[in-house]
Amino acid sequence: MLGIGDQQQLGLRPGEILQCTYARDEPSGCGTTRQCRSCGAAVAMVTSLAENRPAERVCVLRSKQGNSEVDLAFKVHAHPITMEGRRFLLLFLQDITRLQQLAALERSFFHDVNNLMSVLVGASELLALNEESPLALTIHKAALRLQHEITIQRYISEGGVSNYTPTWRITTPREIFAELRSFFGSHPAAHGKSLSIDDRFDQLQIRTDISLVLRILSNMILNAFEAITGEDEVRLWLEKDEDLLTFCVWNSSVIPKDLRSRIFQRNFSTKQQEGRGTGTFSMKLLGENILGGQVDFSSSTGEGTLFTLTITC
Repeated sequence: MLGIGDQQQLGLRPGEILQCTYARDEPSGCGTTRQCRSCGAAVAMVTSLAENRPAERVCVLRSKQGNSEVDLAFKVHAHPITMEGRRFLLLFLQDITRLQQLAALERSFFHDVNNLMSVLVGASELLALNEESPLALTIHKAALRLQHEITIQRYISEGGVSNYTPTWRITTPREIFAELRSFFGSHPAAHGKSLSIDDRFDQLQIRTDISLVLRILSNMILNAFEAITGEDEVRLWLEKDEDLLTFCVWNSSVIPKDLRSRIFQRNFSTKQQEGRGTGTFSMKLLGENILGGQVDFSSSTGEGTLFTLTITC
């Protein structure tokens, strides 16, 4: 990674091995320059030796590699040990450059998108007030839902939903079904396949956060479409038991037994692409931690796979 090949590195200081651009600014080298005072590696080593305990810091540096310079980031862990009366310092460096870049991009993305969404929601609201047409109302409604979706995604990306405030309002299964039909009507995953929806209880009034319900059901339906082939269908229906309402999403495929226990585990996915494994995790997180319901599934040969979301109606 550092481009040092098989050269002998014994006796060199960390900044010299990592080819830090500041390492040769002073005659005494790495650890003696003005910039070293804020170096995470230097601080971790000095702290660990001075206090005789493990210390950890983040070190960011610019490394000279060939004719170019690259920015690197390391998590540095320094650990003092004593062997046969001699004191040593174990130094562990974990490359977190990519993680740091992704975190910075994510923060920038949500900041910029939130600013754009505020403009879009405001403009769509003015349009709906002035035009009073079905199209203008649809645009405003879609903008509000998108804004809510971005907020949900930000909380999921940050790893928790404890600060998320649900938007509770009265809705009906008919409204939810209409949104899902519209969304999957032209979705690539549904091409050549069909979504069958049973409209029983479609007039039932439900007090819930419709954006969260749509997010959970959309993930269930999308996973179902991705699991089937040919001209197979995905089925959606409702079951009611006293004050409980259960949304059911079924497809004919079967989840292998050795994978079933990990379906709701974060970052676990049967797909090979990077970045997968948040869909089923978010179903559980949103459905249970925020809506206060229950998200479950069953899968068996001959019965297919059924995902359910149970909430109070």
